Amino acid sequence: MYKKHTYVLGTHLSHDGSACLLKDGKIAVAIEKERITRIKHHGGNDKLAIEYCLEAEGITIDDIDLVVQNANFEKETIETTNYSGARAFTSNFKAPIVTISHHLAHAYSAIGTSPFDDCNVMVIDGSGSPFTQCDDIAGATIPNLSSIHENPHHFWCEKFSVYKYHNNILTPIFKDFSEFNHMQAAEQLHMPTIIHSIGGAYQAASQYCFGNVDDTGKLMGLSPYGVKDSYQLPVFELRDGRVFNTLDWLNELKQPSRSYDNFNTHFQHYANIARWLQDETERALLYLFNYHQNTLPNKNWCYAGGVGLNAVANQRILAETSIENLYIQPAAGDNGIAIGCAYYGWLEILKKERIKHTGTSNFGKKYTVDISSLPENLTIQKTTDWITITAKLLSEGNVIAWFNEGCEFGPRALGYRSILADPRKAGVKDYINKYIKLREDFRPFAPAVMREHCTDYFKYDWDSPYMILVNPVKPEWEKPLNNVVHLNGTARVQTVTEENNINFYNLLRDFKNKTGLPILLNTSLNRKGMPIIETPQQAISFFIESPLDYLIFENIIIGKVK
Repeated sequence: MYKKHTYVLGTHLSHDGSACLLKDGKIAVAIEKERITRIKHHGGNDKLAIEYCLEAEGITIDDIDLVVQNANFEKETIETTNYSGARAFTSNFKAPIVTISHHLAHAYSAIGTSPFDDCNVMVIDGSGSPFTQCDDIAGATIPNLSSIHENPHHFWCEKFSVYKYHNNILTPIFKDFSEFNHMQAAEQLHMPTIIHSIGGAYQAASQYCFGNVDDTGKLMGLSPYGVKDSYQLPVFELRDGRVFNTLDWLNELKQPSRSYDNFNTHFQHYANIARWLQDETERALLYLFNYHQNTLPNKNWCYAGGVGLNAVANQRILAETSIENLYIQPAAGDNGIAIGCAYYGWLEILKKERIKHTGTSNFGKKYTVDISSLPENLTIQKTTDWITITAKLLSEGNVIAWFNEGCEFGPRALGYRSILADPRKAGVKDYINKYIKLREDFRPFAPAVMREHCTDYFKYDWDSPYMILVNPVKPEWEKPLNNVVHLNGTARVQTVTEENNINFYNLLRDFKNKTGLPILLNTSLNRKGMPIIETPQQAISFFIESPLDYLIFENIIIGKVK
């Protein structure tokens, strides 16, 4: 029987679990497990994420031609650990199921969605697959290979990898490994990590400052409040194209934060720690990119792995190295692994042609909005002029929730599940942080700007559609845009085009027509500790519980009775 479409399913079974469905080489749907379960960083069993993808596409598991998976444990134990449970695959499932290693999946997540036909690829994170489980060893330079062979019983894991992508072939160039062990010098942290990874050091500082290894983005936001050179000790030793953790720096972590009150009391101490780690991370990343750029002729680079989410470092990589074009996977962390698995299946196993990705990131399914049973204290306006009316509401100082098409994939709200406001409104940053997001007052917000107006307000003429690069704000605009300008004079800019998000672009255009400003404050539609809103009902509940002024669906404007 003729089969109309070819489906490849990618899935990630560890923390930050996700699933991605390719249809004829294009992403049809992808979802992070946390959006379904409402538990931040939720992973493990992939049944819910897979079923979400199948339902959105209107197919069954038997329509899948190939499954590619990754998990942060031994390949042989996937079906025997508690990560397994009852998976989506039936007993008579016929398609092949292939398991690939961690950095390889990261690399393919970047290749599959990048604009480049030829490029280098850098993967940097906290910890990847064990050496014995890596599928990309052959041909790569592994500088500590003799140590690995001499200590086979130690747990050696990937810490960073460099690849070359040319003529549709990914070639491993350089891979570095480190032992997975406790940082014994900081026993009060009780955090196992691979000793010499950049991501591991940054996570250690995150846990020290906030009590959570997953608050690395918050650590980056805290760092500008720290005093430069408060600590002289280097965190990293850099040599031979490699990064080593000095470990001595851990002795400075003497009073880990135990509570929010403790953090506030010693705010400057934690800010200084954050600044120290951020500066050292930037130094290490600049070294790695400069060193390996000098060994590879191509000036195009793809970048993935959790460290790739450091928007401040990314700006320096692009501005201060000889790299000409840098594509950072918008889901650079482990949530993007499923995307890499799916593309590996399409490109490497099936040997299919790579189809250029459109650049969009809203891979979630679309919903029908049911407003039949809303509370009486809400107002409802149905209108085809919803975008223009929303722009007017924003220009009048209202803070709105914006629910547009399918959800974004990745940690940033990009105009599909957003809280929006006029960035000129006095005190709006503090108001949203305190009363809507319920989070720390030092955390910054991002500006979304029409792409063609980027250099009117920001220094660099960079495409930044995924809010993953900071850009210095022009001095004359720092004060007018202070709600989206961080303490160091930069902003984590999102550039918006008509091609990639027409509704959000049109909103920015209409806001510009009313105010002269093509910029909106954009932050994720959630509060502290909550995954980004997925469904219309979640959005309605959040709207009712918070002091937001309006909730916008396509052709529907919901307000509150004054």
